[in-house]
Amino acid sequence: MEAGEERAQGARSRDPEREGPRPAADPAQVAAICREHDDRPDALIEILHAIQTRFGFVPETAVPAIADSLNLTRADVHGVLTYYSDFRREPPGRHVLRLCRAEACQARGAERLAAHLTTRLGIDFGATTADGALRLETVYCLGNCALGPNALVDGERLQGRLDEARLDRLVDALCEGADS
Repeated sequence: MEAGEERAQGARSRDPEREGPRPAADPAQVAAICREHDDRPDALIEILHAIQTRFGFVPETAVPAIADSLNLTRADVHGVLTYYSDFRREPPGRHVLRLCRAEACQARGAERLAAHLTTRLGIDFGATTADGALRLETVYCLGNCALGPNALVDGERLQGRLDEARLDRLVDALCEGADS
């Protein structure tokens, strides 16, 4: 087995049923976040962002508490939570790699890179490697079109002019815990 195959073998996507129950949000903390926004239903997106900042994701157990605080239905909250791709409903990996798949990056090979990533990591977009090292997400335009294809690492580091070799080095550094 070659090194790339070994990495892919060891990096399967998480199986929530085998991992046990997902982490729960403390209802008191969720209610406090809602109160910080004056329990205003029009602040739902801000509240979801605040909860994700606090917990790293928006736990499913937070939905009823948010709905109660804002006098919304659970379906209202769930609809917003699932509509926007920026909200995570499960804990992210230690690192999050968001590959741009907008038209300009597609024209420069982003779809080839996407296929390479999913094959190499053994996960689909929206999933996290089994070891929790890396979550793979799609983004549509990072505003760096002239230097595409692009990726954003941990919401902070923009990487442009990616090819398979540069992407492999980036993934290696992230999966090994290096701060590249």
